[in-house]
Amino acid sequence: MRVVIVEDQVLLRAGLKRLFADGGHEVVASQEDASHLLATVAGHQPDLVVLDIRMPPTFTDEGARAAKAIKDAHPDVGVLMLSQHIETSHVVDLVRLGGFGYLLKDRVLAVQEFLAAADRVARGGSALDPEVIWQLVARPSADGPLSKLSEREREILKLMAEGLTNTAIAKRLFVSERTVETHVRHVLSKLDIAQSEDGHRRVLAVLAHLSAARDQR
Repeated sequence: MRVVIVEDQVLLRAGLKRLFADGGHEVVASQEDASHLLATVAGHQPDLVVLDIRMPPTFTDEGARAAKAIKDAHPDVGVLMLSQHIETSHVVDLVRLGGFGYLLKDRVLAVQEFLAAADRVARGGSALDPEVIWQLVARPSADGPLSKLSEREREILKLMAEGLTNTAIAKRLFVSERTVETHVRHVLSKLDIAQSEDGHRRVLAVLAHLSAARDQR
């Protein structure tokens, strides 16, 4: 996997470079801000761009805007945004484009899970932080569609929205894959979402529904 890293914190940027290198990946470029990022991507043709959501000069949403520009110009390049804060405003729109992830920075400490998420994004899948998903599904309105789900089903829904397969969900929850399949079937049925074997399409379906539910609050 060829990786471009965009991070203004020197130590984290160096740590990410080492992490990917130790994982057998090639960091083809790294920079401290999003200036000239499109030229960097065009020149190095990476599989994945990892970037901070808040960067110079304003430290607001430079990363999100850069992510959108990359996906517009190079739709096959995966983009993984990192953040110290939970921000859901850009998530649904960007994840619809495919090959997109959004993780809190402390997830980097779980090295194998982080690299697995990065690989999933580079291959066109999704990787959304559990805390971001929690913001979308934890407090359903009393009469909204998510109110139909049990606590366990909401837990399954969050893991689906992270981009995990049924097998990965089963391992995370220490239950059988058949049990997960049953829960997923119930979740999709209650939310009127069509079944799909394509993991990213499933994430899109879930997030589209969550976005609609959020907008109704």
